[in-house]
Amino acid sequence: MTAGGPHIPVLIDAILSHCAPIEGTWLDGTFGAGGYARDLLDAGAARVIGVDRDPAVFDMAAEWAGPYGDRLVLQHGVFSKLDEYGADLDGVVLDLGVSSMQLDQAERGFSFMRDGPLDMRMAQDGPTAADLVNNADETVLADILFHYGEERASRRIARAIIAARPITTTLELAGVVEKCLPRPKPGQSHPATRSFQALRIAVNNEYGELYQGLMAAERALKPGGQLAVVTFHSVEDRMVKRFLTARGGRGANANRYAPETVQEAAQFKLKSRKAIAPDEDELAVNPRSRSAKLRVGVRTDAPAGTIDAKSIGMPQTKGMK
Repeated sequence: MTAGGPHIPVLIDAILSHCAPIEGTWLDGTFGAGGYARDLLDAGAARVIGVDRDPAVFDMAAEWAGPYGDRLVLQHGVFSKLDEYGADLDGVVLDLGVSSMQLDQAERGFSFMRDGPLDMRMAQDGPTAADLVNNADETVLADILFHYGEERASRRIARAIIAARPITTTLELAGVVEKCLPRPKPGQSHPATRSFQALRIAVNNEYGELYQGLMAAERALKPGGQLAVVTFHSVEDRMVKRFLTARGGRGANANRYAPETVQEAAQFKLKSRKAIAPDEDELAVNPRSRSAKLRVGVRTDAPAGTIDAKSIGMPQTKGMK
């Protein structure tokens, strides 16, 4: 996600309309500020299981969750294990990335716009971004920046990071990256955007979580259950698209020129072959939704299976899971 103002659930109206009627039990695998969970409950869901790896979000939920009673169940955990938190689900919604709420907290170390410790851990445990930046070798850092952040100057930035060690704060790192890249033109993103995205994804194993989470949703959804995934950048969207395409009865191919493989049973039917984008009304109210894409699949009665991570476009980076 990108930063900007109070949390507004991105593409929530599109989710509610494409997945209508909203009923039964839904699992919100990226609970955050609770926007999706609240709207699902208000739209008719009998029960929502809210999952998040960040324990801080549940303290904030206490301020508004009371009226929903036992219709809202809060679960500390990761959405890669969502099938352990619910079965025969009517729906699963995933809003990928970091929330504006986390970006606004300088002490969490996600933002290059606020000085704070170089942390970036969503779960607030395990190795930090500082650990990665100060201990990984140049090749690993360059691969992370290139594959996870699609940063073309990855090798130049990795060399500069090595030379500047130790780096302990967000603004220190942002300054190192800025010196490696041209000054941005008006309207262009901050030079450190892709590098910070890449490190955050690596620290939190976000692509591994997504891969495992998609398969967990396949196992947890009942026939007719719906999977709605909101992505914010091309690698995530490519993984979701290829997963749903493959599980929709057509093979996922990392090489578009390779012959397409066909599987005998489809685990999902696609609501739309094209990703659903925000309309002009949503963009006017919530500019952070500009890069968002929604894809929705409906679970069939075919048995759940497995799929190789590489075949759906999960980046393969040395030294990382």
